[in-house]
Amino acid sequence: MSALTEPSFAVPATRTLLLEHLGVIRAAGADAAVFLQGQLTQDVLTLGLGQSRLAAFCSAKGRMLASFWVLKRMDADAQPEFLLVCSRDILAQTLKRLSMFVLRAKVKMTDATGDFRIYGAVGQPPVAPVLGFEMIALPTGAASAPDDGGAAGRWLVVASLPSGASAPAPTGQPMALDLWHWFDVQSGVAMITLPTVDAFVPQMLNYESVGGVNFKKGCYPGQEVVARSQFRGTLKRRAYLVHGDAAMTAGDPLFSPLDADQACGSVVQAAPAPQGGYDAVASMQVAAAQTGALTLGSPIGGALQIMPLPYVLLDDV
Repeated sequence: MSALTEPSFAVPATRTLLLEHLGVIRAAGADAAVFLQGQLTQDVLTLGLGQSRLAAFCSAKGRMLASFWVLKRMDADAQPEFLLVCSRDILAQTLKRLSMFVLRAKVKMTDATGDFRIYGAVGQPPVAPVLGFEMIALPTGAASAPDDGGAAGRWLVVASLPSGASAPAPTGQPMALDLWHWFDVQSGVAMITLPTVDAFVPQMLNYESVGGVNFKKGCYPGQEVVARSQFRGTLKRRAYLVHGDAAMTAGDPLFSPLDADQACGSVVQAAPAPQGGYDAVASMQVAAAQTGALTLGSPIGGALQIMPLPYVLLDDV
């Protein structure tokens, strides 16, 4: 790639956009896979080249400090490395905390955001990968934008930036960031951002139901709490899709008639809905969700409607 001065590729997507709110942590070195295996909720050792999986990084209490799309790829020296794509607003603190556990392991953790450009692509399946980029297939929801052109899927396009080269960009019609965030919400898979750090165990965001937790792998920080939440008793908090007329942002509290003095949950990720109002992924008490009478911000706040999830919740594994 060093001989290229302006790398380019074509992704026959309906719409594309540059996702500047995402960043990249690189894990490189002989022990990179083993190190990540001991830190994340996902089985990294069985990840193949070009493959990606959802994963969480938890505290000792099982609370999610970060979530990633973990991608395994080959570096410029034809050595395997891992890219952890996460929200940029938590990247620095996440990198610092992960680095604390490196100790004598042969792994180097770095902020590699400047070495890549991350694009979102919505539409028909991309063509086979070409030199300089990898693609992460994202979950999709059942809903679609009114004029989305019959979108068939979503991808993160992780494009390398060779020294001296301009940023590669996929082809396609421009897409508004709000619409991309709405597709994120419709997938029902919420990612951790700064307002939600240390707020949820993975099951509170349905990560066990969307492939973000592997219960057969070895230990990781918070593993005992996560396993106990799954196997001992009914899960009391889950993530749901909700719709309301008022604007919603991550961290906004939710209330139900069950307890007017205490919030029953909170918004995790939200976006303006093409049909009007706002849609969000919200984590809340199962009992509160079953009442069907939720309000935003206070007991007398705007009413919220629960919508169907695009996947089935797993009761056990």
